[in-house]
Amino acid sequence: MFTGIIVELGKVYEIKKIAQGARFGIISEKIIKDTSQGDSIAVNGVCLTVSEINRAKGILFFDVSHETLKTTTLGDLRKDEPVNLEPALTFNSRVGGHLVSGHVEGVGKIKRIERIGNDLKIEIEAPKEILKYCIKKGSIAVDGISLTVVDILRDSFTVVIIPHTARMTTIGTKKAGQKVNLESDIIAKYVEKFVRSTTDSFTEKLKDYGFI
Repeated sequence: MFTGIIVELGKVYEIKKIAQGARFGIISEKIIKDTSQGDSIAVNGVCLTVSEINRAKGILFFDVSHETLKTTTLGDLRKDEPVNLEPALTFNSRVGGHLVSGHVEGVGKIKRIERIGNDLKIEIEAPKEILKYCIKKGSIAVDGISLTVVDILRDSFTVVIIPHTARMTTIGTKKAGQKVNLESDIIAKYVEKFVRSTTDSFTEKLKDYGFI
């Protein structure tokens, strides 16, 4: 689990094709210090396992499956491109954002970026499967960044990016038309499942007693 609070901006060192997947080398200065082989790191919001570490060069290596390359934006990454990095939660971690699993549900596309004072208002087109879990002032992870939903539109939602977030993550360099990884609030999905199961159970009881 993660919080959506980006700890470091890493950089793609190399990408090697392996069978149908790939091995990514990511340059890190901060996270690598406390990372061991087998640890989970969120890279642009995608939970990946550290397969190798080159401490001399400051590089973390990750093996990425063909499925992950196909269903996230990792397949579009190029050498020297910046990436958002966050290590997994520990029991003494501060949860400054919201609970993020690192299991990307879909890919969105930036439709519009508007500067409002020092902030950026970004409209992101999203699949309906993700939009149904969005509520105003609710949380959503965009490339692993915990953000607050401002508006919900027919096929998109908006978020406002403060200068600190723009400076410390990749969201500040994004342009209209670029794709982003999306993960909706996991709590919303648990609530939906509970309500659905409760409703189904209640309906069955009404049937048993002949009310419907």
